[in-house]
Amino acid sequence: MSSIAVIDYGMGNLHSVAKALEHVQPGVEVRVTADPEQVRTADRVLLPGVGAIRDCMAEIRRLGVDKEVREAIASGKPFLGICVGYQALMQFSEENEGIDCLGEFEGRVNYFGDDLRDQAGERLKVPHMGWNEVQQSIDHPLWANIDNGTRFYFVHSYYVKLAQREQVAATCNYGVDFDVALAHNNVFAVQFHPEKSHTAGLQLLKNFLNWDGRA
Repeated sequence: MSSIAVIDYGMGNLHSVAKALEHVQPGVEVRVTADPEQVRTADRVLLPGVGAIRDCMAEIRRLGVDKEVREAIASGKPFLGICVGYQALMQFSEENEGIDCLGEFEGRVNYFGDDLRDQAGERLKVPHMGWNEVQQSIDHPLWANIDNGTRFYFVHSYYVKLAQREQVAATCNYGVDFDVALAHNNVFAVQFHPEKSHTAGLQLLKNFLNWDGRA
C-alpha cells in the first residue's frame, strides 16, 4: 500500500488535504504526523501550511520538521509543498518584519503591497483570495490532464519569486507576475490550494500520488 506523510506542525488545513488525498486514491495510507519515523518511512511527503510565516517557522523548528523536510527532499522521494509550505522552502519572507525560512531554494517571499493595481489601474484587494488562472511554464507529470490556464483557488498576501528561473513550473498574475509553482527534481510546490480547487486540484493531487519523483 502506498503511503504519504502529511506533516503536522499545527499550521495546515490537514483534514481537507487528507480527505482529498483519500478521495483521489482510495486505499492510500495518509499519515497526518510530525513523527520523524512516520515521515521517513512514507513513500511521499506533503508539507502544508496556512497562517503567518513567523508562527509556521517557529513550529517547524520547534518540532524538528525542518530536519524532516531536508531529509525527505534529499531522499529523492516525491515531495509536495502547498501554500505556506511552499513559501517556507524559500530563503526569506518579508512577512512579520522579515523571517528566515528553510532555504531549500533560492527565492524570496514578497508582500503584494498596500496599493496593488491591475493593468487598468483598478485597485486590487490584498489578500489575493479566490480563483485565478495558472500559466504552466514547463511540461511536468503534475500538470498531466490539467489544461494550461486552468483556474485554481488562492488565499495569500505574500508571493514567491524564484532566483533560479528554470525551477519555475507556473506563473500567475495579480497586479504583479509571481511564481505560483516550483519544480526541481523530486520537489513540486504550489501557492494555491489544490484541496480547495475542485476537479483541477484533485487531479493535481492524484498526479502527485502517482508521480515517481522524476520530471
